[in-house]
Amino acid sequence: MSHDAKREAITREAVLALLSDAEVAKVSRAEDEPRLIEGDEYVDLEDPSAGVRQVHAKSARPRTALPRSAVSDATWGKIVGLVGR
Repeated sequence: MSHDAKREAITREAVLALLSDAEVAKVSRAEDEPRLIEGDEYVDLEDPSAGVRQVHAKSARPRTALPRSAVSDATWGKIVGLVGR
């Protein structure tokens, strides 16, 4: 595993570790939705180092999106602190 791939894996795991059990369940349900809501912010867990992204009208929904709406404000603040804006 390359250094960059290892760093991405650690960051993805670190993001997921911030979620409560209820948030993990909510995120799992959100994976079944066809797209995120326009304007919603999310972190792509396949590329967390890209930081926070925002959905636009014609954005494709990443398979591994962690939407802001799926977690509490406190958890989102921790995620932003970890991955940056």
